[in-house]
Amino acid sequence: MSQTESTMAALGTPAADFHLLDVVSGATVSLAGFAGKHALLVMFISRHCPYVQHVKHELARIGRDYAAQPLGIVAISSNYVAQYPDDAPERLKEMAAELGLNYPICYDETQEIAKAYDAACTPDFFLFDAQGGWSTVGSWMAHVPAMTCL
Repeated sequence: MSQTESTMAALGTPAADFHLLDVVSGATVSLAGFAGKHALLVMFISRHCPYVQHVKHELARIGRDYAAQPLGIVAISSNYVAQYPDDAPERLKEMAAELGLNYPICYDETQEIAKAYDAACTPDFFLFDAQGGWSTVGSWMAHVPAMTCL
């Protein structure tokens, strides 16, 4: 594993549009579906990543803690399943059930969305304000010793 820092676009950069299937419900999740929220947290995760494994219960807690708040949350996994079979949609669905995730977890098969967000590692977080402008980006550096590439 190599250490990879999160990337940072200019504050106010708009959220990239996406249309991805939620691996749990099979429903299409899109940026437009979060309209009306005060903020949107986009998390790039992967089941196989030891750093995600280290914080997975905290990822679930974020969903529980903000369930009644006007914060939209979506997790996206963009790894190639041929290289990382644990990141296949079925395995992501198992992880969502195991952790009790209450937000969509989507699979970005082409990595198009990860590239649009310039996601560089897992876990990688992108927080957007109510106008859809980039507020912050980052990894969970206080909780993990180093980051691994997508």
